[in-house]
Amino acid sequence: MGRTLRIVAIACCGLAVSNAVAQIRPNKEQILFYTQEWKGERFPDGRPKIAANLLERALDVSIEDVWDFLRSQGYVNQFDAGWQALHPEKSFAGRALTAQFMPRRPDMAAAVAAEGKTEGRVSGTNSWVISELQMGDTMVVDGYGKVVEGTIIGSNLGSGIAAHTHSGFVFDAGIRDAEENRQIANLNGVYRGYDPSAWAQMQLTGINVPVRIGRAVVLPGDLVLAKRDGVIFIPAILAEQAISKAEFTNLQDAFNFELNAQGKNGAEFEGGWTAPKFAAFTKWIDAHPEKLKMTRTQFDELVKQALTPRAPGARGGRGN
Repeated sequence: MGRTLRIVAIACCGLAVSNAVAQIRPNKEQILFYTQEWKGERFPDGRPKIAANLLERALDVSIEDVWDFLRSQGYVNQFDAGWQALHPEKSFAGRALTAQFMPRRPDMAAAVAAEGKTEGRVSGTNSWVISELQMGDTMVVDGYGKVVEGTIIGSNLGSGIAAHTHSGFVFDAGIRDAEENRQIANLNGVYRGYDPSAWAQMQLTGINVPVRIGRAVVLPGDLVLAKRDGVIFIPAILAEQAISKAEFTNLQDAFNFELNAQGKNGAEFEGGWTAPKFAAFTKWIDAHPEKLKMTRTQFDELVKQALTPRAPGARGGRGN
């Protein structure tokens, strides 16, 4: 091999080594790549930082109303159901911090362990994810549905999640110590199943990477809304619109239920939303401004949009 080729080969080897490190640690460049449409504030790790008030407002909207809006925007793979929950009667919301686990393979596990040692990480790799969490995050784990020996946390790690987030977790995997986890303040979570076995034969392969949770696709920074009947993952770029539109639909329903109770809707139990009815709806909001969580400007814009005829073939629509 000539001298020039040897130099190129050495340089390429060096590049390969440099690109091989930090495959587990949150990769800001990768997050920026997948969330490049986000123009707002970000965390130091690169994740979109959805406004805190949106996390609070999300708790009062329905999954159906958010799902309707996301579907109208072409996002049809954002929901999954069939969960067990620590507190099924309590909804929770947070910003997604994702993690991916796979079945353990010795050579991969050795590489991950070596990287953790270089970065000064301690304990099991499930703890590595918890140490990255920020207040208001939801820990979202692709554990490929494993429950027996797929218990991502027990109560000690559950208390760590609670301390870091005051939110909770979504595990496509199992948990142990369910009884103790239910007693931890500021902790909620949904998971595939409970098992008393310890976590085994699993390995972390990525933090803050795109993951699949059941039939949903999740990116770091998505708004996670977990309710009794399922979990929906709202892209950060659509979070404000999705919550506002769901609130608008909720207000329409409240107004419509009132008309139904008064017998003023005739047979139009789902609404019959004509221009005169929207005018009456607007007057109803004038009389009940405390019902608005969005701004009045946003509300007026949504009324305007609702009165604008849709183009033929446009997505959208409201169920019953």
